[in-house]
Amino acid sequence: MQYVIIGNSTAATFAIEGIRAVDKAGSITVISDETRPAYGRPLISYYLYGRIKLENTDYRSASFYTDNGVTVKYGVRAEKIDPEKKTVALSDGSTIGYDKLLVATGSSPLVPPAEGLDTVQYHTFMTMDSALALEKELSPEKRVLVVGAGLIGLKCVEGILDRVGSVTVVDLAARILPSILDEEGSAIVQERLGARGVSFILGDCAVRYAPGLATLRSGKEVPFDILVIAAGVRPNVSLVREAGGEVNRGIVVNDRQETTIPDVYAAGDNCESYDICSGTRRILALLPNAAFQGETAGRNMAGGDAAFDKAAPFNALGLFDTHIATAGVYEGEAYTDASEGYKKLFVKDNKLVGFILIDCIERAGIYTSLIREQTPLDTVDFELLKKNPALMAFARGTREEILTRRR
Repeated sequence: MQYVIIGNSTAATFAIEGIRAVDKAGSITVISDETRPAYGRPLISYYLYGRIKLENTDYRSASFYTDNGVTVKYGVRAEKIDPEKKTVALSDGSTIGYDKLLVATGSSPLVPPAEGLDTVQYHTFMTMDSALALEKELSPEKRVLVVGAGLIGLKCVEGILDRVGSVTVVDLAARILPSILDEEGSAIVQERLGARGVSFILGDCAVRYAPGLATLRSGKEVPFDILVIAAGVRPNVSLVREAGGEVNRGIVVNDRQETTIPDVYAAGDNCESYDICSGTRRILALLPNAAFQGETAGRNMAGGDAAFDKAAPFNALGLFDTHIATAGVYEGEAYTDASEGYKKLFVKDNKLVGFILIDCIERAGIYTSLIREQTPLDTVDFELLKKNPALMAFARGTREEILTRRR
C-alpha cells in the first residue's frame, strides 16, 4: 500500500501514527513545502519569548520519520491531484502515485488588501520560517505594528514584546480575541496586556501603507519599524477543489475524514467538521481537532474503522502569566464566577454547551468532557461543578467510566 500525505504538521503526524497502528509495512511519503521536520506551531511564540530552545519546538523525536518508515520530500509543493491516475504532481516536476492520499495542507495567512501594501515589507506569524525572519529584525528600539488582535496576533505580541521598544495592535473588531472571549473576558486580558505596555487601537483598520507608516480608516496614523499582519487565515482547499472534490468554506469530509473523491482524505485546518456544540458543519482550526482528524484518517486509510464525530471548539493558551481555556458556544443561560479568576459556564437544554476560564483552568477537562459527551446535567451535581469541577460531582458509575478511559 502506497500512502501519500500532503502537509507535515499536526494532522499529518497523527495520520502517520494512525496508519502505523493498522499497517506496519505500507510505504508512507510526506510532501512538505517547509524545509524542517514537523514542529509545534503554538511553540513559536515561546521560542521568540526565550522560554524554549529552537530544537525543543520539534513535534516528535528526531527519529520519528525513520522509526515509522516515512520518506519526507522537503521544500516541495503539491501542485495537482489526478484522481483518475491516482497521482500527485509536485513543484519539482515529478509525480508520485498513491493508493490512499491525505490532504493535510492546513491554512495560509489572510492578508487584507490595502493601498500601498506592496511598498512595505511585512511578516506573518504562521510558520517557523516566518518567525525566524521576524526575529532577525527585532531590537530594543524598534516600533512594531501588529495587525490582528486574535490568537495569532497576540501570540506574536507575547513572543516579541520584551525584545522591542513598543508594540501597537490594530484590529477592526471592538475587542481582542473576539472569536473565543466575551466582552468581560476580553477586557480582563486587554487590561493585563496593556499593563505590560501593549497599545491597542480597536474598531479600526489599516487602509493605506507607506514605508514606516500605516494610515487607519479613522485617519489616525501609526508609525512602525516592523509590520506583522496576523489578521486571520484562509484554508488551503484548492488541491481538492481543482480535483473535483466538494468544498464549501473548507473541504467537505465525512466522519471517517473521507472527501468526496475516492481514496482521498482530508484532515486539519483545511476541512470541515460537524461541531457538536453548534450543530453545524464548519472549520474548527484547532490543534486537538487536527490531531483527532489526522489519526482517524490514518487508521481508515490503512483499512481500519475509525470515526471522529465529537468535534467541538476548544482553545487553551497562555499569554505571559494569563492562562485561558474556552470551549463550545456561548448560548443559553450563563453562570459567572469571578471569585478566582474569571469563569463563565453556558447551559442550554440541560447540557453544558460552552465555557470561558481565565486563570482558573485547573481541571478544565471535566467541563470539556461534559461538552464532548453531551452529558445531561441532571445526571451530575452541577451545583458542585459550578464551583469545583471534580469527579465527585458525577455518579459512581460515570466516575469509574471516566477513570477507565484515562488509564
